Amino acid sequence: MQPTKEHIDLKGFTIMLILTLLWGLNYSAIKISNEGFSPIFNSFLRSSVASVLGVFYCLSIKQPLFHRDIRLFHGFMVGLLFGLEFVCIYVGMFYTDAARAGILINFSPFVVAIGAYLFLKEKLHLLKIIGLILAFFGVYSIFCGRPSYFGKHMILGDILELIAAFLWGATTVYIKKYLAERVHPINTFLYQLVFSIPVIFFFSLILEKEWIRSVSLFPILAFIYSSVIVAFISYFIWFKLIHEYPVSELSVFTFLSPVFGVIFGSLILKEEITRGLVLGLIFVSLGIYLTNYRRKSD
Repeated sequence: MQPTKEHIDLKGFTIMLILTLLWGLNYSAIKISNEGFSPIFNSFLRSSVASVLGVFYCLSIKQPLFHRDIRLFHGFMVGLLFGLEFVCIYVGMFYTDAARAGILINFSPFVVAIGAYLFLKEKLHLLKIIGLILAFFGVYSIFCGRPSYFGKHMILGDILELIAAFLWGATTVYIKKYLAERVHPINTFLYQLVFSIPVIFFFSLILEKEWIRSVSLFPILAFIYSSVIVAFISYFIWFKLIHEYPVSELSVFTFLSPVFGVIFGSLILKEEITRGLVLGLIFVSLGIYLTNYRRKSD
């Protein structure tokens, strides 16, 4: 396992740029795949497919699947947080726009900044505080910027996406504190997927009456993209990165994810771009950048 690097380099920058583009597109993909599958069951299938691929990869490199000490407990906690996060994401995406979800979910870097300050002893300088304030203004702008087809269901979706952001941030900090320097990246990846499966399935079983809505080409293609490209490939790479680079320096690049999310939501799903949405995008993206900006004196 490579030692943690002090600064992000060109390789890390390029990979994060690609990942944020993939994640931005994924919001639209989830929205499309939800047309064919019930939201939570959709997330369950996604984690199951990615888990199988992860197990095959783990076996191919002859890496043990699970540990038998305290690391297994930490792996379970990561999976629990991840499972709850994606229940919120998929159900929330059923009620709100992909563009709005893409911005709200990316409130997570602010959770990471606060969590890193409290639990990882990382500094919380003035720019981070300003970034946090901007982010709150951004979220407020999104809730105020209502499209013409706005309904009460959209508020529920927005709230669920915001809860998912807190869970994503908590997962990142937890991994950095308890697993990043103790396990192989593939184990971190498998823990969050495998242990999330029963959590997601439980919620699907008690909340959803119908799992398959319709079988058509675009929902299936969107599901394959979300499960193979995003859930397996992109998240495995992401967990490798947080083993190698400071978590706050990686998070600075995630300001691009909501930008791509809004762009793809408008182009693919023809979603309405309101003034509040644009203001929220600007505030949240700028806030992410400032919150994770590394000063030379740091």
